[in-house]
Amino acid sequence: MPGGGQDPKEKQTPKEKVCLICIDGWGVADEKEAKGDAIRNTETPVMDKLEKEQAYDDIVRIDLAMDNHEFGSVENIKGAFERAKNGNGRLHFLGLLSDGGVHSHIDHLIELLKAAKAAGVPETYIHCFGDGRDTAPKSIVGYLTKLQDVLKELNYGKIATITGRYYAMDRDKRWERVQYAFDAILYGKGDKEDDAIKAVEKRYENGENDEFLKPIVLDTEGTVKKGDTLFCFNFRSDRMREITQALGIAPCPCKGDVPEDIAIYTMTQYKADFPFKVAFPAQQMDNVLAEWLGKNDIPQMHIAETEKYAHVTFFFNGGSEAQFNKEERGLIPSPKVATYDLQPEMSAQPVADRVAEEIASGKYPFVMCNFAPPDMVGHTGVYEAALKAVHATDAAIGTIYEACKKNGYVLFVTADHGNAEKMLSDDHKSPFTAHTCNPVPFVMASEKGYKFVKDDKGAALCDVAPTILRVMGLDVPKEMTGRSLLKED
Repeated sequence: MPGGGQDPKEKQTPKEKVCLICIDGWGVADEKEAKGDAIRNTETPVMDKLEKEQAYDDIVRIDLAMDNHEFGSVENIKGAFERAKNGNGRLHFLGLLSDGGVHSHIDHLIELLKAAKAAGVPETYIHCFGDGRDTAPKSIVGYLTKLQDVLKELNYGKIATITGRYYAMDRDKRWERVQYAFDAILYGKGDKEDDAIKAVEKRYENGENDEFLKPIVLDTEGTVKKGDTLFCFNFRSDRMREITQALGIAPCPCKGDVPEDIAIYTMTQYKADFPFKVAFPAQQMDNVLAEWLGKNDIPQMHIAETEKYAHVTFFFNGGSEAQFNKEERGLIPSPKVATYDLQPEMSAQPVADRVAEEIASGKYPFVMCNFAPPDMVGHTGVYEAALKAVHATDAAIGTIYEACKKNGYVLFVTADHGNAEKMLSDDHKSPFTAHTCNPVPFVMASEKGYKFVKDDKGAALCDVAPTILRVMGLDVPKEMTGRSLLKED
């Protein structure tokens, strides 16, 4: 949790007002061939103009523990194993079966299985969530094969259910989706199958992919029963909150009764007020940008649509639910559609309109927002929809750019990662739906002639906050490890 770190020597008044736009899923591909690049292949006049003018992550901590074979000695992993062993002997692992490294990693699950066997837990069941967003759309067969090989080698553990993340990992309170995963895990509702691989391949033939797999039930004895112990192995929090809430917090938002005396353990802290025991508690990040502005009594506004609300709050604030001094938040509803290729512009323009309104009010020297379409539509793999998503996002940025010029704000635009710039696999034969590690833009637009330094070290996202602070005329706290990219005389 934040709250530590140095305080300003004295509270400072910003000399400039700033607006920061963080686009989700807008990368810069370096390939000369633009096939499948939804960013280069649609009109983006605003971003074109702007560009011309101008701590250990959770997975790392967990990987270190895994590589050192320390899972069995981590307090709340060991605690889960002991509860299961000393109770009714039944342990469940729930999470995304994937090597995408965004929400989970299959290697973590494998190490957990080895540790559970070594700890003497009698029965272990696995509830697999299909990925298909941070991995290829039809790739779970490979992960199931790898998992089954491990289970055979260990002679330990069983796959109980398989459900696509569309149902198991919703984050927009679409409880009717979560109900599918809830029913499979608790009641064994779904197609009863004996062979996981054949069951998935049959679904592929019927047009489903990993993300949208309706529940497959492989072992009805593997449903959650009275006294069972559950361990959720996803390390990213936002898409595990609803399913864990449904299973472990009363009143249950899904229809049906949860068995008595179950205990839930989680890999990381999914929400500050959740009662579950956590294997890897949140690391304290002091003096993130929002906190530092708050310490200087500078009003700030964070805006996003529902799908990305956590990205301007929890993630932007250093993995904390805390709302800092002088921080206000604006939430715009995301469209209620089955998949966002059906409405690729999402709520980009309403977000932009709200940002422009707050800029015009002059109340907030710092305004920031997130644009969801390039990422959320990129994940669908529908190229034509991604073109529309990118174009709509560019137009929305234009609305904010005009508001910044009119009201004297310095505009910064960046992105958290790539996605829409790569919509085809390397062989150009199938959709590519995952995030990319391509570079992302970082542009600054100002009527006052601010410029970036000529960069010869390789700029990084950790440099964004120091640059913003220097433009605002504020000191940079020592906890920020990045550097300002502002050219200062």
